[in-house]
Amino acid sequence: MKLKMIPMVILGGILLCLPACSSTPEAVSVAVSCDDFMTEQNITEEILVVTGESFTVTLCSNPTTGFSWETAVISDPDILEQTGYEFISPESDPPPPPGTPGEDVWTFKALQTGTGTIDIAYSQPWEGGEKAAWTFSLTVVVK
Repeated sequence: MKLKMIPMVILGGILLCLPACSSTPEAVSVAVSCDDFMTEQNITEEILVVTGESFTVTLCSNPTTGFSWETAVISDPDILEQTGYEFISPESDPPPPPGTPGEDVWTFKALQTGTGTIDIAYSQPWEGGEKAAWTFSLTVVVK
C-alpha cells in the first residue's frame, strides 16, 4: 500500500510546482523619474540579464523645455543591441496641462555573454544649447 502512495505523492508535488515552474520571469526594466533627476543629475545603474533577453530603459522626458535625450551610446554592439525607441506622452482625463513630462522608452536586447554600458545624455540639441544637463549610464551584465 505504501509503495502505491509514493507515485501519488511525487505526482502531487509536480502538480504543485507547475504554476510556479512554468511562469515566465518578470521582464527586466529600469525607470528613472523626473524627481530622481532633480535630486541627482547623473544617475548610474546596473542590471543583470540573460543572453537573448530584452529589457527596457524608461527615462523622464519633457520636450517642451527644449531638452531631449540624445541617441543611446552602446559600448559594445556585439553584447547589446537597441531594438526600439518611443516617446510616450502623458495621458490623463482630463488631459494634462501643457508642459507635463512624458517618458522616453528604449528597448535593448542582450546578444551574448559579457558586460556593456549604455550612456544617454539629456541636452538641448541646438548649437550653444546646454549639453548633458542629465545623464544616465546603465551597466548591463549579460550571463
